[in-house]
Amino acid sequence: MDALALVRVEQRDVAVRIWHPEATRTVVAWHGLARHGGDFEDFARTLGPSWRVLAPDTPGRGLSDWPLFPARDYLYARYTALAVALLDHFELDSVPWVGTSMGGLIGLLLAAAPETASRIERLVLNDVGPELDPQGLAELGHYFAVPHRFARFGDLEAELRRHYRGFGIDSDAAWRRLALGSARRLPDGSWTYHYDPRIGEQFIHDTPRDTWADWRAIGCPLMVLRGADSPLLRRDSVAKMARAQPGLVTLEVPGCGHAPMLDRPAQVDPIADFLARPRETPTPETPGSPSQGWWQRLLGRLKG
Repeated sequence: MDALALVRVEQRDVAVRIWHPEATRTVVAWHGLARHGGDFEDFARTLGPSWRVLAPDTPGRGLSDWPLFPARDYLYARYTALAVALLDHFELDSVPWVGTSMGGLIGLLLAAAPETASRIERLVLNDVGPELDPQGLAELGHYFAVPHRFARFGDLEAELRRHYRGFGIDSDAAWRRLALGSARRLPDGSWTYHYDPRIGEQFIHDTPRDTWADWRAIGCPLMVLRGADSPLLRRDSVAKMARAQPGLVTLEVPGCGHAPMLDRPAQVDPIADFLARPRETPTPETPGSPSQGWWQRLLGRLKG
């Protein structure tokens, strides 16, 4: 990164990693559940110096403070409120948003809500949408609900390679960089991940909702990337998303699961093209959605 801002929000520091701070155009890039803003290093460099990239570390991750009340703060309503506070801090009335997984859902909720829709100029979703595979979500929730501890740094890196193979990373140097940015040493000398182990509580405490209704309500230009081997975002779900939002731009990324790393021109250049397009307002179809949103299905699985 080229700069780091520590933004005070409700008496807690939120770290925002910044690339090309003097650029005249700004895009917000928000990471997934257990990641941090540093994942967008290659994205920012590939996108180029004409874009200022702001990549926050969600509280409980990376360089941001950990909240005192996880059951209250690890919720999408809190994340969207935080996002608005950051947009206000950087004096951004309307901004393009690129979100991976959880970060994409935050952007989706902002773009759908009448009180915040104008803040999202256009939205790029990276391997996420209003309908996600319940089995994949349950596996994700269970993995992050369990603390991870490693005797050696090499053990942590090996587990990262196994768990994040869906990122499509194809070099030892990139894996080592990911491990260095993902590790935290414990007082006894062992290793764990950088994030608060309680982040997974949002799967239990968050309020279920029908995100298809949110998807249909969005009026800004939309793009979705899907890892060709994604266990979360199915190909037929992307087709449904396109029927509900006929202007949707789609890209399937070969050799990736959940989620593409946005670390190479083949992934970033289509996003750059989308960000540069003149705005066209899509015309959503007549409302009509599945009877149960994926949040409800996931909650039922975890409680069962």
